[in-house]
Amino acid sequence: MVRIPDAKVALSTASVYPESTATAFEIAGRLGYDGVEVMVWTDPVSQDIEALRRLSDHHRVPILAIHAPCLLITQRVWSTDPWTKLQRARAAAERLGASTVVVHPPFRWQRQYARDFVTGIWRMADETDVRFAVENMYPWRYRDREVLAYAPDWDVTKDDYRHFTVDLSHTATARADAMSMVGRMGDRLGHIHLADGNGSAKDEHLVPGRGSQPCAELLEQLAGSSFDGHVVIEVNTRRAMSSAEREADLAEALAFTRLHLASAGAAAPSAGSPPGSSSSPDSRPPQPRVSYGRPRLRRP
Repeated sequence: MVRIPDAKVALSTASVYPESTATAFEIAGRLGYDGVEVMVWTDPVSQDIEALRRLSDHHRVPILAIHAPCLLITQRVWSTDPWTKLQRARAAAERLGASTVVVHPPFRWQRQYARDFVTGIWRMADETDVRFAVENMYPWRYRDREVLAYAPDWDVTKDDYRHFTVDLSHTATARADAMSMVGRMGDRLGHIHLADGNGSAKDEHLVPGRGSQPCAELLEQLAGSSFDGHVVIEVNTRRAMSSAEREADLAEALAFTRLHLASAGAAAPSAGSPPGSSSSPDSRPPQPRVSYGRPRLRRP
């Protein structure tokens, strides 16, 4: 019997760029995504809570997560103060019914923000039921040079956060072992940005299955666990030659994700077996075992 995991599959509104936030809701509804993650950026609609509520109601697509405006191009969105941005992201999530705020570690030049970041994220998490899920990043590379642009670190597992987001395009760009990083996140992994990559210095965000990252393995491991977060498709479709081609890419990404979540459910281990185990002699080589239960809260 096929067991469909509880994890919801959402579409990041960034996945339709250069089309609009409104278009993302329309596509998510038409393709059958479970919801959206709103990337708050220069599109005014992405910054407007009431406009987002209307889109969600009109298309019957829930807003599952808010991505705080912490990109280089969003330094002036909502505020120039990074803590104000996070407060507004939390307020948006609470008002729109989203369970998660995705946040990047600070840029290294944001010295005071970086110095207080870990304790500040804990403090904000204590004030709400919304998860602040801190996302892994990567070193910036140019030719043979590497720039460490994030602080305290691009590898967020080196610091103590209540919840993490793992982004598999970012693990590719960092040339990091994705499953090892997931293992270090353990039961604090609360959110997935699913995309692929081939280790280019550019953050590729390929459709899952088109790169070298263990997208299928991660999904299958999640399906055999108690993971209770969301899987968000965050891919780059800027090279699509038409809206139809973009939508086909997003349909492929959704089908890939559901297939590997469900295939793991179909081969679910017997009672008492650890997640990812299988009685089949042709099963995949064992992956690092990860527990996805209630987070073990550890204060800094």
